[in-house]
Amino acid sequence: MIRPIIEFCASNMHHGTHELFDKLEANPEYDVIEYGCLGNCGQCDFGPYAMVNGEVVEADTPEALEKAIDAKMNEEDPWASLDLG
Repeated sequence: MIRPIIEFCASNMHHGTHELFDKLEANPEYDVIEYGCLGNCGQCDFGPYAMVNGEVVEADTPEALEKAIDAKMNEEDPWASLDLG
């Protein structure tokens, strides 16, 4: 199983996402990365966000962002039903 990649922008931490970053980074099932900039400056100024496997996930609060990240990671994998073995 491939671990989800969760990316945070250092410039977005002022929205309170630093605590969520620390919490997720402590989970060995995730690859959590902080970048100086993710290139989503308008989003970054607006509110808490992260990228999950390359897709933007946003919310109004860090708590809501955590739930949105969980929901994104729990979406059914469209490739899961294929028998590639």
